[in-house]
Amino acid sequence: MLLTTTVPPVLRARNAVAIVFAANGFAFASWIARVPESRDALGLTPGGLGALLLAISVGSLIALPAAGSLIHRFGAATVVTVGSVVDAAGLAVAGLGAGTSASVWLAAVGLFALGFGSGSWDVAMNVEGAAVERDLGRTVMPRFHAAFSLGTVLGAGLGAAAAAARLPVTVHLLAAALLVAVVAVRAARAFLPASDEEAVEPQGKQSSTMRAWLEPRTLVIGVMVLAMALTEGTANDWLAVALVDGYDVPEWVGAAGFAAFVTAMTTGRMIGPVALDRYGRTRVLWSTMALAGAGVLIVVFGTWPPLVVVGILLWGLGASLGFPVGMSAAADDPEHAAARVSVVSTIGYTAFLAGPPLLGFLGDHIGTLRALLVVAVLLIPSALAVTAARAPQTRESRAGTR
Repeated sequence: MLLTTTVPPVLRARNAVAIVFAANGFAFASWIARVPESRDALGLTPGGLGALLLAISVGSLIALPAAGSLIHRFGAATVVTVGSVVDAAGLAVAGLGAGTSASVWLAAVGLFALGFGSGSWDVAMNVEGAAVERDLGRTVMPRFHAAFSLGTVLGAGLGAAAAAARLPVTVHLLAAALLVAVVAVRAARAFLPASDEEAVEPQGKQSSTMRAWLEPRTLVIGVMVLAMALTEGTANDWLAVALVDGYDVPEWVGAAGFAAFVTAMTTGRMIGPVALDRYGRTRVLWSTMALAGAGVLIVVFGTWPPLVVVGILLWGLGASLGFPVGMSAAADDPEHAAARVSVVSTIGYTAFLAGPPLLGFLGDHIGTLRALLVVAVLLIPSALAVTAARAPQTRESRAGTR
């Protein structure tokens, strides 16, 4: 008997979702790993590179609001399939533009497609992950996001190896694009039936996505996810630089500090579901926000290197659960899961668009290290939004009484 006939559909879907999360992270990191060479090949200044990279964010922000309606109409599997192909095509075109053709405009078109494909794919895989989570009856979403983190580590590692081997950017990104498309398309075939993901959007009514933009709970969850995305994204963009500038350490120490952050965050996403099922979302989210805030303060004011390392680890653990739990909370009602995840994702991802220039502006005035304090400050009011992410009463009440 074939193995696939003995594995329950929900477990096949769980494994497939983990694979597409990892593939999404792998695709993005493959490009990021070759940015320095691409910048040099295109002859870009820092400002020019920033403008080029903005194409990814613009593509994502256009795709995210539309993704909910597409999932309602075609199902998560179809959106992941098409989104991953668009993502892979964008990666390939960006590789051509930054390599063989040395064309900024071609690279920008590729990065826009990369962002658009990744954005729609992101919402769909979160909707599917929430459906799997409901069918399993236990928290698994953070582990899907851990798979994304592992995918970025793999993509960055292979990208670094390709750069060290002087493999042309075009060849590397074309190969990565082909791998991403094949893996994601094959994995999406094992998703749950569309009827299990969510109900079909009623005809003749205002679209679910438009209604979701008017729902107070959805918007508050989006604010929480925005704060947690900034908490994570600030470390991604600025931690290594802040350590080098603020503590006058070698660049490899800054890179090691970022690696420690990613390791702690991935660990938190792997072990977090146990705490979430035992204590409930609100208690765990408040605790992790406190850890993140304390970690940032220690990183900024710790001065003693071992203490700064502790701060980095606390920051990583604290940043690990807010984003995936926000996705689960947005999808609690399966009938409106796609629309609400689309709205929350759109709000949350604005942190990745606004965060870098905000921290850069503050860094120019108070130093990069001190600029990290904006994370600790924003976590205080965002903690008020945590109650909106409370799970349905039966699940949350059971967790709170254990």
